[in-house]
Amino acid sequence: MTLICNGRVIDPRSGTDRVTDLIVNQGKIAEIGDHLKEKYPDACHIDASGMVVAPGLIDVHVHFREPGFTHKEDIQTGARAAAAGGFTSVVCMANTKPPVDNVETLEYVINEGKKTPINVLTAANITIGMRGETLTDMETLKAHGAAGFTDDGIPLRNAAVVKQAMEEAVRLNVPLSFHEEDPSLISNNGVNLGTVSSQLGIGASPAAAEDVFVARDCMLALHTGAAIDIQHISSAYSVRMVELAKQLGANVMAEVTPHHFSLDETAILKYGTLAKMNPPLRTLRDKDEIIRGLKEGIIDIIATDHAPHSTEEKNRSLTAAPSGIIGLETALALGITNLVHAGHLTLLQLIEKMTLNPARLYRLDASKGWIGVGSDADLVLFDPMEEWIVEHFESKSSNSPFIGERLQGKVKYTICGGRIAYQDPVS
Repeated sequence: MTLICNGRVIDPRSGTDRVTDLIVNQGKIAEIGDHLKEKYPDACHIDASGMVVAPGLIDVHVHFREPGFTHKEDIQTGARAAAAGGFTSVVCMANTKPPVDNVETLEYVINEGKKTPINVLTAANITIGMRGETLTDMETLKAHGAAGFTDDGIPLRNAAVVKQAMEEAVRLNVPLSFHEEDPSLISNNGVNLGTVSSQLGIGASPAAAEDVFVARDCMLALHTGAAIDIQHISSAYSVRMVELAKQLGANVMAEVTPHHFSLDETAILKYGTLAKMNPPLRTLRDKDEIIRGLKEGIIDIIATDHAPHSTEEKNRSLTAAPSGIIGLETALALGITNLVHAGHLTLLQLIEKMTLNPARLYRLDASKGWIGVGSDADLVLFDPMEEWIVEHFESKSSNSPFIGERLQGKVKYTICGGRIAYQDPVS
């Protein structure tokens, strides 16, 4: 039994935001109330004075690179990075080698995840071999533990295949997540087509490449009734299309990464390949529209798209280096620094987009994403005011443009299933 006392408890489901105590017992929240230290004098306790006590963060979009690319990351190091960032549950993407289009690979990832101190779930592929042609056996993969389905990393070009996948997802009651970029409109991925690409004299990726697929899939979701997630949204027009789809009644959620609400295309000039990602950082106008989408509830989820790459790979030229950055260990602080302290979101709203809404997408909200008697004791304790400099990572990789940045919001404890998964060394 563990007592967490004097913390500012924030629960997005009930709207709770007050200083109180929690009792954790057998992996669950057993009691919430004031002065519980007097009632349970012998309980082990954590003094959370000055800290926020929130549901453990949930990231629906991570790449742990195992199997196949473990020089970049593996499930163990990825889970350590997640715990250090306050995450107690993550959903791994399926673009591994081999991809998660078969039961053997699916069960491998799930079993390796069970060896970590957090909840590691995985999506399976929508199509066999991520070729966009033939659906996987979604029913069998779900039965063996697939949390949802995606071909993230490779967009689905064939609208008929997308529609077929949505119809199957409705039958199985599972979410689909879509990487929205039309490759036929892109001459060089990872950099926005605009002022910066012109200045650098390189081919690039226009916002239209995202917009056309977002429009297609929002309308297909409307017609099929499928629950879909528009991944790593980056375009102002795509935000507007998600807004329209929601107004029309489509079961659409959208996620945004911390780098897309924190940076714009000019970051390429400062950080080079460390600011190269798919979809790319776009214009200041796009970033402003993303922030509006977050404020008005159009964008439901903040997800990292944690994408580790080796230093050798990122040291290549801008056009040759792979796209993507790590994000698990900086996500909460970027949200606090650039959204909460900037006045765009309340802390309660930020927590909702990093806990309850991701749990709802993946049907985890019966016990995760909220704090209440009977909920899982998956918690993050953090100081929302503490400043720290981004320097070291638990991740195997360090490809981040935020190295050296001073951020606010420091994770002090991550508790998963009632057990401490991470503790700040200076706590």
